[in-house]
Amino acid sequence: MAVEVFLERISDEMEYGTIARWLSREGDSVLVGEPIVEVEAEKVTVEVVAPVSGVLTMILAVQGDEVRVDTPIAVIDEDG
Repeated sequence: MAVEVFLERISDEMEYGTIARWLSREGDSVLVGEPIVEVEAEKVTVEVVAPVSGVLTMILAVQGDEVRVDTPIAVIDEDG
């Protein structure tokens, strides 16, 4: 089953985040809770973690993209 990874709100004021660096690549196996991407927002860099274990099948936002909160940034296939 495909599961979308969303950019989550870090603070009440946050509306956007910038993809700083992908820690995983398309085709990589990931574990639930594993950091997969770094996002810059409001002078802080945070790691977004995999919500499920599986294979990162699609990256929807590349490094440098400014992404709105609650927007999908990747897809993980649980069936791998």
